Amino acid sequence: MSRGSRSQEEPPPAPEPLAVAVADSHCHLDIMGGDVQAQLDLALSVGIDTVVQVGVDVESSRLSADLAARFDSVWATVALHPNEAGKGAATREALQEIERLAQLPQVRGVGETGLDHFRTGPEGRDAQEDSFRAHIAIAKETGKALVIHDRDAHDDVLRVLREEGAPEVTVFHCFSGDAAMARTCAEVGWYLSFAGPVTFKPNDELRAAAAVCPQDRVLVETDAPFLTPMPFRGRPNAPYLVPHTMRSLAATRGEDLDELCAAVAANTRRAFSLP
Repeated sequence: MSRGSRSQEEPPPAPEPLAVAVADSHCHLDIMGGDVQAQLDLALSVGIDTVVQVGVDVESSRLSADLAARFDSVWATVALHPNEAGKGAATREALQEIERLAQLPQVRGVGETGLDHFRTGPEGRDAQEDSFRAHIAIAKETGKALVIHDRDAHDDVLRVLREEGAPEVTVFHCFSGDAAMARTCAEVGWYLSFAGPVTFKPNDELRAAAAVCPQDRVLVETDAPFLTPMPFRGRPNAPYLVPHTMRSLAATRGEDLDELCAAVAANTRRAFSLP
C-alpha cells in the first residue's frame, strides 16, 4: 500500500446531499492527505456523518487509532494488510501491536485483513493466510468486527473463515463476489460493503450481488482515495462522494433511497458497535 496523497487531480464536485445520513464504512484518510477536518466537514455537508478509518500496517493503524481519538465522527480499524503480510510484515511483534491497538475503545474493527491473490504471488500466500488467521483470532478475543480484504481469493477466504470460525461480526470490505457468493455470506449473517465498482458499467455480476444482499447486511464505503464512483472514476475519491454509490445501490436494488440510507446507517452502527 503506497502512502501519501494519491493524486493531485482536481477533486470532483460535491454531489446532491442525502436526506438520510449514512457512514463511509471504509476509507484511508491518511493516504488521502490534506486537512482531515475539512474532509469530514465536506462529507457531513452531503450527509456522510461517520467515517471508519482503516489501518493497513502498524504505522497507519496507530494513526487510525489517533484520528479516531481526535475526531468525534471517526472510528478506527487496525490490521496488517494482506499484501503487507505477504511481504513478511506480520511478525509476532507487529501482531502484538495490532492486538494492543484493537483493545482501544475508539477502535471498532480488526482489518483490513484477508487474502489478495492479485498483488501477492504464490510465494507470499502462506504468510498471508497465517496473518489472516491471526487477525481472526484477535477479532474474536477483542470482540471487534473483522474487516476482510478479498481480492481474487474468494474460495480461500471462505475456506479460512470456515476452518477458523468467523467472528460474530464479519464485514467484506469492497465486496467483489457474485450473487452466489453474496447469498453464501447472507446465510451466515456477514455484512457486504459496496464501493465505487458497483457503479462501473461492466460490473453486472457485482450489481447482481448487491441486488440479492439482504437489506440488513448492506454497507457502503469509498475505500478513499481509491475506487472513485462514476461519473468520476479515476479522480481522487473521498467520503463526500458516497452519495453516488448510495444512489446507484438504491437503483440497482429497486429501493427507495431514503429507506436504504436508513438501513445502511443502522447496519453500520450495528456492525461496528457505534453509538
